[in-house]
Amino acid sequence: MNNLKVEYKNKTCHAIVNRPGTHNAINFQIMRELEGLLGDLESDQTTRCLILSGAGSKTFISGGDLREFHRLKSAEEARAMASRMLSILTRIEKLPCWTIAGINGSTFGGGWETMLAFDFRMAAEQATFCFTQAQFYLPPGWGGLTRLVERVGRSTALQWLAEAKQINARKALRCNLIDRIVDSNNLLPEARAWAEKLGRHDRAFIRDLKEGALRAAPARWEAIEAETDAFARWWEDERHRLQVKNFLEDRL
Repeated sequence: MNNLKVEYKNKTCHAIVNRPGTHNAINFQIMRELEGLLGDLESDQTTRCLILSGAGSKTFISGGDLREFHRLKSAEEARAMASRMLSILTRIEKLPCWTIAGINGSTFGGGWETMLAFDFRMAAEQATFCFTQAQFYLPPGWGGLTRLVERVGRSTALQWLAEAKQINARKALRCNLIDRIVDSNNLLPEARAWAEKLGRHDRAFIRDLKEGALRAAPARWEAIEAETDAFARWWEDERHRLQVKNFLEDRL
């Protein structure tokens, strides 16, 4: 795996999104490598926890790779891409081991959608959370809207998205978006210590706890599928295409 570094230690898998040149953006190669890792974790009987972080100290995940995904023109292509990433995040949510997002820096768009699929979120004190999709005339497409409403409530979620809000770690903790804040130098040691504490039970017990929690909100899957449909519709809109084009041209 080239874009996803993976380390195993003490029954914990630590995966690092390793694309610092793109601020750790998700592209099709990352998707392939995540799918491979998930296949391993689903069958592995040893691992008790997965930790995901981003390479470097500035960015957790900057969202989808706009330069790569902008080549997708049709709603059908956009839906296929979003459905694939949604499937990855759903598999993470259903893993028979605990999952921790270690948010080491800023996270944008699909980055916060990704972290919300994890059981727990631990952030460095300088982390920021940027709800940027509306700037590109695009709703969340990876299940993030439903998961965001579950975490912070409908009104707060809609306000953050409509205003393309950026919030700091302290506000994220107050609003229940994240679970813990730690010193930036101690993020990974603290995440590993938490993983070891969580992982004292076997995988069958962890699986049953997680499945029970997911069954508590059965209607969410219909809502998540509707998100993907809306995402695909707006992908073809000229306002979205223009906003992304202007964004990419500004960075040439």
